[in-house]
Amino acid sequence: MFIQKTNVEGLAIIEPCLLKDARGYFFESFSQREFEEKVRKVNFVQDNESMSSYGVLRGLHFQKPPFAQSKLVRVVKGCVLDVAVDIRKGSPTYGEHVAVELSEDNHLQFFIPKGFAHGFAVLSDVAVFQYKCDNYYAPQADGGINILDEGIGIDWKIPTDKAILSEKDTKHPLLRDFESPFEYKINLYPEFE
Repeated sequence: MFIQKTNVEGLAIIEPCLLKDARGYFFESFSQREFEEKVRKVNFVQDNESMSSYGVLRGLHFQKPPFAQSKLVRVVKGCVLDVAVDIRKGSPTYGEHVAVELSEDNHLQFFIPKGFAHGFAVLSDVAVFQYKCDNYYAPQADGGINILDEGIGIDWKIPTDKAILSEKDTKHPLLRDFESPFEYKINLYPEFE
């Protein structure tokens, strides 16, 4: 796999080594050993899948410590714009985001470590989205930033009148009114020290 670094420390775009021939293609979608060598040590414990239609915007979600999650996300059908926002207090890139198009054609994956809010917009008719998490889901630890926060500067590539949102996602605070539970200087992966 090839790692594309981003302008925000910790975020990584992963391009698999795709083997194609007349029969189709093959790629290794995850190798713990190679991931730890090239990205970071992490222990994924849960795989999730969602299906959404064009215009659906989900996010910007995170789980509060001690239930914080890293995610490794990919699209197996369709196309999404995937976004991660740095919410680590004291980070030199606090409030900045990275957006990447993930699709069934490009096979890219996006690693979002703890300390980031995450969301995506569905750009195709339908998208099937898969992601690995390194902590189990804990509903009491849900947190979020308002997905429509213009101050973050995300171009979701969906016209406002076509956006399909949950009420919950539009009720999260704006970044400027948000008190982050994450500190840049605190190691969010103490199990690997």
